Amino acid sequence: MNRTKTLILLATLTALLLWAGQALAGQAGLAIALVVALVLNFGSYWFSDKVVLRMYGAQEVDENDAAPLFAIVRELAARGDIPMPRVYLIPEDAPNAFATGRDPRHAAVAVTAGLLRTLDRRELAGVIAHELAHVKNQDTLIMTVAATIAGALSILANTAMWGMMLGGGRSSDDERGSSPLGGLVGVILAPILALLIQMAISRSREFLADDSGARIAGDPLGLASALRKIDRMSRNTPIQTGSPAMAHLFIINPFASGMLVSLFSTHPRTEIRIQRLQSLVAMAPNG
Repeated sequence: MNRTKTLILLATLTALLLWAGQALAGQAGLAIALVVALVLNFGSYWFSDKVVLRMYGAQEVDENDAAPLFAIVRELAARGDIPMPRVYLIPEDAPNAFATGRDPRHAAVAVTAGLLRTLDRRELAGVIAHELAHVKNQDTLIMTVAATIAGALSILANTAMWGMMLGGGRSSDDERGSSPLGGLVGVILAPILALLIQMAISRSREFLADDSGARIAGDPLGLASALRKIDRMSRNTPIQTGSPAMAHLFIINPFASGMLVSLFSTHPRTEIRIQRLQSLVAMAPNG
């Protein structure tokens, strides 16, 4: 059900991009929207992992640098039947982790130094299994596409807003099908709708990764305990680098919380995620 929901939301997001382009500038706007989406998606597909790892100062480690972490990743990757990903360490006190890469053969798992200090082995395994589930389910690619289309909508909206402020007009026959009212509505609503759709995709993928990760680790309560710790500590120790636009990558939103942040969060409420994990134990044959 989550996979179907994600596909529907991605299709809706793409349709929203094309509608906004046409509403803003007719057929020319539609063509521009397609070109922008293709260029951004090409760049994000090939280079997004390198960009985000560099953004957070992540350093690749091997078995000699972080033997316990490396052993956990190797064991869980084998259980999940996916290739061994590259392993990175982020020099941040805030406990958190994320996965990136365009497919399981080109994946990377990054954890913060704070995560290694905060969690015990059982909890760490739960977090790693969650991130490997994202890799296995190819969520890293899905979220990159969603973020890219949402970004393209923001670019179109900002361009149109400046055009209206500067008094730009449209009279060419090449721009038939555009609507001034539709353009105004697009400028106001498109980025908001894109954000809401991106949030819905992110939340559905987090639930799926929690479920899949718990099954890979064989211990839903280990992940539940880790989520509780990370959520509590993230409130007091937000991550110091990167951008809130990348919050959806992390297992818990790593930036400062607040009413507005919670309202537009890309993650489900931690309490709900923990309850769902606990229900997996209750539904187990010997639970």
